[in-house]
Amino acid sequence: MSGQRELQSAGDPRHHADEPHAIEGLAARLNWLRAGVLGANDGIVSVAAMVVGVAGATTDFGTLLAAGLAAVIGGSISMALGEYVSVSSSKDSQRALIAKETRELREQPEEELAELAALYQAKGLSRETAVQVARELTAHDALAAHLDAELNIREEDVASPWHAAFASAIAFVAGAVLPMLAILLPPDHLRVPITFTATLLALAGTGALGAYLGGARMVRATMRVVFGGALALVVTFLIGSWLGVSGVL
Repeated sequence: MSGQRELQSAGDPRHHADEPHAIEGLAARLNWLRAGVLGANDGIVSVAAMVVGVAGATTDFGTLLAAGLAAVIGGSISMALGEYVSVSSSKDSQRALIAKETRELREQPEEELAELAALYQAKGLSRETAVQVARELTAHDALAAHLDAELNIREEDVASPWHAAFASAIAFVAGAVLPMLAILLPPDHLRVPITFTATLLALAGTGALGAYLGGARMVRATMRVVFGGALALVVTFLIGSWLGVSGVL
């Protein structure tokens, strides 16, 4: 009896009615999480490179603190502003497309119905089935049907620029905390090696997590992030050391 109930449940459309929305919601959350990981990675690399470069010239606590705070504040604002502009542009484009589809559905409904049927026919449905599907979807929600079939977007999925900007800034600051603590808390002679070690370990973690969320090869992606971060640290430290030794600072 339990097996029969399971089969009946599997065959009931209501049993799977929410599955596409659940999958899309999960994908959206994973994208946001991946963006957060990348933002944290930027915070780690940029702030670590800044404080290590300054530490190459001087180990003065006040100077390191000022340089680190400047990097954190400037970097987080820059990240938030860049994300806001990017998402705003995308939102404007999506809104324009939605407005265009709304106008076309109002002014030429028959042409839009034929276009929708042609799209489903191109996906492999027979002409009769495609027309029937187009009619039923149009009767249910014409705008949603056209946005999904033509543009692969949903009206409710248009992102908020303010949310994106805030999330980007927070992720950057979260990543920046580690190099700030690593450069400020240890004794003078251990600041640079501890910051190097902590930064590279953190980059390995964010690189692996980003690769996992993006479905990429974890080892290759992690090594790429770690190598890039190590290169940034070495270059900025050498430049800072040269400036300190040469007497420029």
